[in-house]
Amino acid sequence: MYRWCTDEVEPHDRFDFWREVRAKGLFGVTAELERERRADFFGEFSMRQLGNGTLVELKASSYAVERSQADIGRAPGDSICVYQQLGGGGWFGGMRSSDFAIANGSFATSHTDLPYRTKPLGTGGFHLRILKIPVSGLAPQDKRMRELAPKMFNDSGLAPLLDACFADLGEVAVSDGSSEAAPLVQALGHLALIERGLVRPGSRRGQGALRTARLSLARRLIARHLQDPDLAPTQVADLLGVSVRHLHMLFEAADRSFSQTVTEERLKQSRRLMREAPERLIADIASACGFESLATYYRVFNAAYGMAPGDFRARASEAR
Repeated sequence: MYRWCTDEVEPHDRFDFWREVRAKGLFGVTAELERERRADFFGEFSMRQLGNGTLVELKASSYAVERSQADIGRAPGDSICVYQQLGGGGWFGGMRSSDFAIANGSFATSHTDLPYRTKPLGTGGFHLRILKIPVSGLAPQDKRMRELAPKMFNDSGLAPLLDACFADLGEVAVSDGSSEAAPLVQALGHLALIERGLVRPGSRRGQGALRTARLSLARRLIARHLQDPDLAPTQVADLLGVSVRHLHMLFEAADRSFSQTVTEERLKQSRRLMREAPERLIADIASACGFESLATYYRVFNAAYGMAPGDFRARASEAR
């Protein structure tokens, strides 16, 4: 993963460096900011190749961005971009379709080689993720992909799926789990094409994207409700909007059943709590992680790790 921050540059040079080297040279856009505001400019980003896509997370002070025909001619991308707004809001304009504002937590898509202008709403600046996927890495090869001007997602049913996939992709980027990235990148790309009407949800590619995204969301729903000792497939299936049978099929395809996933997540959380709160009672940790009894927790923990929770805690303390 490549990371960069304007702290590496002298304050009086920060915006000029960002504009010429980062914005124009790396992202192929033109950046503008009033001269009197440049002394306080701050920007940082991370960039990582994942599967056949590139994931960028960017934070920066407020400034104006344009992707002009000259920028496109100088640095063509021929990729589909999926944007996730992480803070504040943003405005897109200067294109064939209508201008629009994108709120915190919302998503948008575009083809890289169509002109646009964008800037943050308010004074909070930019905070967003961008997944860039080459058109050549997506199917079908449809010439309409190159006509996708920036547009916000309007299908509210897809938003939780996109959010789960982006969250998983961010964790993969941090943990260097590159082998897990490819299906997430493809799922996000095809979900974008579903929303734009270029892939049918019932097609093989559409169904594959929805399966990957639903599994990501199901795992996050499990993590959100671990403390409930009665957590059951019916509860997660209802939250996910699918049948219990479909939910079980999602996990079977991932080589780990629903119940195995719940147990594994509870054990992982209990280990984290023992490391982070060494003074906390083990019985309290077991309850907080949704184990129905302390005896069950000891039995499951020993079966998974070959030691009692107390022994794990002692080793973790010695390693500090």
